[in-house]
Amino acid sequence: MTGIGTGSIHSHNPFMRSEFQFPSGFLLLPEYFSRQAQENLLHLVRKAVQSAPLYRPVMPRTGKPLSVRMSNFGPLGWITSKEGYRYGLHHPVTNKPWPPLPACLAALWQDVTNWPDLPEACLINYYDEKARLGLHVDADENAAKAPIVSVSLGDQALFRLGGPRRNDPTRSLRLSSGDVVVLGGAARHCYHGVDRIYPNTSTLLPKGGRINLTMRVVGRNT
Repeated sequence: MTGIGTGSIHSHNPFMRSEFQFPSGFLLLPEYFSRQAQENLLHLVRKAVQSAPLYRPVMPRTGKPLSVRMSNFGPLGWITSKEGYRYGLHHPVTNKPWPPLPACLAALWQDVTNWPDLPEACLINYYDEKARLGLHVDADENAAKAPIVSVSLGDQALFRLGGPRRNDPTRSLRLSSGDVVVLGGAARHCYHGVDRIYPNTSTLLPKGGRINLTMRVVGRNT
């Protein structure tokens, strides 16, 4: 397994300043999944959303719709509604159980983390070319020390990573189809988001857009 780990990073990426000290526990694995593996993952996503269709969640309190459409793999799904954030056993629209986590994603988790438990939730987020995801910290899990692992499929995205405080400096980098990001250790508690999608940068999704698969452990905090 090779990739960009923690420490000072020298990059020709115009969106990333050289010598930026990424938080410990951050790992970028470019092209972890081959094109064939990406196509296999896309097939599994399409199969999943047949029984657990993508829906547009809303923000707590305001009810403002998110620009991202969502579904989920695994026994628990992350849900946001006017009532707040939570994990639930059932799809909020169909009220049916979520489809199981694919074996290839469980294998990815075991390959890139040292966490003893498999993820209970894997968010399926679909971004069209106008979708964004503001800076946030994932803090709805009891297992706050467990890493987060995400997979990019489709068009490139401008990913932004900051520090543990919202006003900390941030750095941005492009994520391409097949890339894997791990937020463990200190990086697990750092603000991050997606500022934009770059249309027509991948041929994986015939109609364009980006799919992000984000695996999380929900329960035990060890």
